[in-house]
Amino acid sequence: MTTEPRAALDRLIAALEAHLDAASKRAGEADPAVVAAYQTLADAFETYDESLYDAFDEVTPFVLYDDAEDALAGEDDEDDDLEDLDDDLDDFDDDEDEDDSEDGAGERDGNAPAAAVRRP
Repeated sequence: MTTEPRAALDRLIAALEAHLDAASKRAGEADPAVVAAYQTLADAFETYDESLYDAFDEVTPFVLYDDAEDALAGEDDEDDDLEDLDDDLDDFDDDEDEDDSEDGAGERDGNAPAAAVRRP
């Protein structure tokens, strides 16, 4: 059974409003009203996205992640991203150190980089 995209969109908008309302009245970290509104919103989005595709061969630019899949896959990806960022920062620091040593800039009194010196 296919849903009309307009009806699915109306339900999605209502679910967004209900989620906002629940979040604004949150009564703790695992508030059941927020959890229920979250699930309703996710379901409404999936229904809208599927109906849009069925009717017009079109999709939205959004993706829902299953919490279990996200927890398993996301940790590895996140670690890789952090390692890549760390490597990039190390490379940048190395380039800065080379520039500083070539012209003698960046050190004051031979101890600390100029940017690290604080004045009262």
